[in-house]
Amino acid sequence: MAESLVAARKPARKPVTGARRPGAGRHVRRYWQLWLMVLPAVGFVAVFMYVPMYGIQLAFREFDFAAGLTGGDWAGLKYFRQFFDSPLFWPLLKNTFVIAFTTLVVGFVAPILLALMINQIAGGRRKRVMQTATYLPHFISIVVVVGMLQAFLNPSTGLLTRALAPFGLDGVNFLGDTAAFVPVYVISDVWQHCGWNSIIYLAALSRVDPQLYEAAKVDGANRLQLIRHVDVPSIVPTMVILLILTMGGVLNTGFEKVWLMQNNLNLPVSEVIATYVYKIGIFSTQFSYATAIGLFNTVINFAFLIAANAIARRVSNWSLW
Repeated sequence: MAESLVAARKPARKPVTGARRPGAGRHVRRYWQLWLMVLPAVGFVAVFMYVPMYGIQLAFREFDFAAGLTGGDWAGLKYFRQFFDSPLFWPLLKNTFVIAFTTLVVGFVAPILLALMINQIAGGRRKRVMQTATYLPHFISIVVVVGMLQAFLNPSTGLLTRALAPFGLDGVNFLGDTAAFVPVYVISDVWQHCGWNSIIYLAALSRVDPQLYEAAKVDGANRLQLIRHVDVPSIVPTMVILLILTMGGVLNTGFEKVWLMQNNLNLPVSEVIATYVYKIGIFSTQFSYATAIGLFNTVINFAFLIAANAIARRVSNWSLW
């Protein structure tokens, strides 16, 4: 008691104000190996992400082949108003939102469920076989995946079409049906990337303290209760961060896959902003108009990122900044 009183009477140590933090040059010299490892990634982002931002001004100029990016006359918001007044604005926005958010919801939940199921598999060999089987589709080219869809869903010779014939779906053109395009796109996307996206959740589950499982079992928890009260809370921070990052590109629907699956029959639901920009910019050579539409898409994605981060910080105390 006396020692605590003496310690309480001692004046608090004043912070050292004269000490300086190590400079950037000293930090780089000290950790030069780490900076050398990250240098290719920094260079890639700088060259392919930041340098092309110079061309954003094309959305506000009349593009002139002879004058280049900066030589055209200033057009202001002309091309943005043109896009907003276009009769295709709302159909494009609707199709993009439907495909993007359906893929987001299903594609976000499926890897979590898969990781929780794989984590419950007893035996290291069976778990590795299951992981390998679910990872492999991720490495299949999108062109090959769409070719498989065209072969399996062929109205007359498709394997899946014949398998669904007893259920009254004989001869249905799934890739040409406007009602079936989004489900086919989402299901095939989940099949291809679900296993790969579950890796980070499995990594988070591997860090769970085994004593938590033992304590829960002592209290009489069954397997579903272990998942609910131990596994799920342990991956919530990972879920929140990945959801925020995903929201940053929510409208960036997979251009390659949509473009390859698109045809004249499903065009009313498959025409999204990405494919429209490609047609306007490459086929019609309206570069300024296409740049304005792409910039609009980027601004919307950025707004979703800011909103998702703010909501996550307020609700769960987990955020990117």
